[in-house]
Amino acid sequence: MSSETKPKPAAGESRMKAGRIWFNGQMVPQEEAKVSVLTHALHYGTSIFEGIRAYETPKGPAVFRLQEHTERFFHSAKVMMFEMPFTPEQINQAILQVIRENGYKSCYIRPLAWMGAHTLGVNPLPNNPAEVMVAAWEWGTYLGEEAVRKGARLITSSWARFPANVMPGKAKVGGNYVNSALARMEAQQSGADEALLLDKEGFVAEGSGENIFFLQGGVLYVIEHSVNLMGITRDSVITLAREMGYEVREVRATRDQLYMADEMFMVGTAAEVTPVSYLDHRPIGTGQAGEHTMRIRAAYMDVVQGRNPRYESWLTYVS
Repeated sequence: MSSETKPKPAAGESRMKAGRIWFNGQMVPQEEAKVSVLTHALHYGTSIFEGIRAYETPKGPAVFRLQEHTERFFHSAKVMMFEMPFTPEQINQAILQVIRENGYKSCYIRPLAWMGAHTLGVNPLPNNPAEVMVAAWEWGTYLGEEAVRKGARLITSSWARFPANVMPGKAKVGGNYVNSALARMEAQQSGADEALLLDKEGFVAEGSGENIFFLQGGVLYVIEHSVNLMGITRDSVITLAREMGYEVREVRATRDQLYMADEMFMVGTAAEVTPVSYLDHRPIGTGQAGEHTMRIRAAYMDVVQGRNPRYESWLTYVS
């Protein structure tokens, strides 16, 4: 990158206005939700979190797949040996309370648990019970509306996704996301929208926070779980695509297989379903958002916005 090239501004990354936050069981203004600078998680990355969305629907705001997200939150806690001071149902109710009290019609929701400031040795146990908060804020299209209309531009990162015997990739652990942050910064400083990460053997892993799908020869392929997080949006899209008549296969793929794809897209809570138009300066298919991708995206948005009664069980209405 030349000295005159400026990194592209990251979509949706301005200062969050979260309003009132559920903080260890109490609703407080954002400015009062504070932790000590000696918090263990601040020094060592010992936190777990979830990313959830609520959408405006004809019946009012609804959280998408709330139960599955909270279940994964507590699975991550188990992996990290957190002693959680609240039950899953209390976290569910906290999420709904945050949305109600802030008056959101649609929002992004962030439950977070972390090791506090009781001890600062590398081992946080046994004297460091977890603290928990739930925040939410209004957040539009993750990579920007242009990426959805025209397709996002990706670049393969020089940073590889860590293997399963290095970090617990099936848990949504704060420290894991240093890997993602480095990859995303590198991509955006190179003029791309997002990064593609490979695993230690050179196979496609995922984006910095998204699972990868591609269409080739009429078959829809999805990158297998491997060490990646078990994506809830990924599962949702597989279910919808099969119902729409697509043959869906899990696969290990190399990045040159993606170059040859007819279409490619990324999925995740933040990204929803985002088409990919270029990878490593090579056009995917026609170099535009693919027809099948946009069809799948439309079906997904119908579900999350309450327009498909077949999947109403995936929605938890706020009131």
